Amino acid sequence: MTRLNPRPHGRFFAGLSLLLATGAARADYTWNFPTPVTPIARDTLNIHNEFMVIITVLFVVVFSIMVYSMVKHRKSSGVEPATFTGPTGAFQWFWVLVPFAILLFIDFVLMGIPAFHAVIEMEDTRTKADMVLKVTGLQWKWQYEYPDSGIKFISTMSTPREQIEGKEAKGENYLLEVDNEVVLPVGKKVRVLLTSTDVIHTWWVPQFGVKRDAIPGFLRETWVRIEEPGVYRGQCAELCGKDHGFMPVVVRAVPEAEYAAWVDKKKTEMAAAAAGSDRAWTKDELMAAGKAGYEKNCAACHQAEGQGLPPAFPALAGSKIVTGPLLSPEGKLIPDSHVDRVFNGKAGTAMQAFKATLSDADLAAIITYERNAFGNNKGDMIQPAQIKALR
Repeated sequence: MTRLNPRPHGRFFAGLSLLLATGAARADYTWNFPTPVTPIARDTLNIHNEFMVIITVLFVVVFSIMVYSMVKHRKSSGVEPATFTGPTGAFQWFWVLVPFAILLFIDFVLMGIPAFHAVIEMEDTRTKADMVLKVTGLQWKWQYEYPDSGIKFISTMSTPREQIEGKEAKGENYLLEVDNEVVLPVGKKVRVLLTSTDVIHTWWVPQFGVKRDAIPGFLRETWVRIEEPGVYRGQCAELCGKDHGFMPVVVRAVPEAEYAAWVDKKKTEMAAAAAGSDRAWTKDELMAAGKAGYEKNCAACHQAEGQGLPPAFPALAGSKIVTGPLLSPEGKLIPDSHVDRVFNGKAGTAMQAFKATLSDADLAAIITYERNAFGNNKGDMIQPAQIKALR
């Protein structure tokens, strides 16, 4: 059951916070929390507001006493300094234990109990979860999987390079827009599993109150229950390399019926993509699809014109690997060849293995494009069926 307000006095603190914030600040949450749309986010906001009131009262009381003492007992007013060295005996213990007891009460009762409740609720990922979403961080994009539905896709930032380079005016959702949004049903508890294939990333959506690291070799978890339909934006919150700032998260929350329609549509798209592996593609088709796939998956490292950023990201223009042989005469994979590098990546570098994230058609198109762009002009191509056979 969703608790609209876990503590009665939470309504007072939340109301006080909203009263102090201006309408503009609430709209873009420059100075305040974004509007919470999950139980975790609401708990976080309530606790934050309570803590702010408590520490503000403490600050005002202590600071007022300090200022009063300095003004009242200043030398210029003729006050003579005392000669005692401090309380002794039981009186000394009184001045030690009473402030300690006050702070203990504040920390454990007024602050500790509400915070404990919130932490326990944040970690309760398994209880009555309606579905699972697996999130995998990649440099520099996200892969999403819906194990219950068999859906899997890559989400990449879609802000045009022209806006990033200052050649065009910035859009409304500059750097916070993607080609494939995460779609989740409203009112369902979603268990979110997180991991990474390379470095530590952090999946963060402010309005969800969720910010959890995705760590290579580990499977971490959190959960969300979105209560309001809408589009919610976030980003990677861990310094993860060159394009850390270009790793947005976009979640679209929809009613359950609309979510079911999206699942059916996504399955149809995936079936069509799988069917593309079994037909023969023309070179023009591969080049057109390869250009789009390269710009989405490869240009961040190897640059739009294939010039790279040596030594970390080698140039593809004139590369001996890219202009080398495609496959062996028997149609087998040649170690350290162009196909092998795109297919399996290279250990110890930022070059990831794309066989796990891209379809046969995407891989064939990107490889064909790289061999015939940037002045390479090899004139050859590889079919999706050949990629499929290599799996």
